Amino acid sequence: MVSTDTTQLNRECGSWREHLRSYRNEMGRLRDQLQLMASGQNDKDVLTEVEHYHNQFYIQQINIHDLKQAIKAHDRRLQMELANANGQLSNETLHEHEELHNQYELLEHTLSELRNDFTQFVAKA
Repeated sequence: MVSTDTTQLNRECGSWREHLRSYRNEMGRLRDQLQLMASGQNDKDVLTEVEHYHNQFYIQQINIHDLKQAIKAHDRRLQMELANANGQLSNETLHEHEELHNQYELLEHTLSELRNDFTQFVAKA
């Protein structure tokens, strides 16, 4: 068991979930922008790219949802461990927190690349 500032860990979980909600909304806006751009489009290459981005926005919304749910479950686990172990967290829980942080950062990077690629695609189309 390790003693740590669990309030900070709870705040991190809350911050991650808030950012993920924002990313989910952004993916929705980008998907809407894609649909507007695609209407009336006849170029096969452009339509292939439209399908690619449509699929990517859908996949990333699933990834956002899944990570958000994992963070939510982890946050509950943090609170349960605190209540049951006098403020002590297991090494496993701390490792899980680090792993979720890594997943969060990787998803942020993926979303940033998708946003940038899509912006370039829209500028060319």
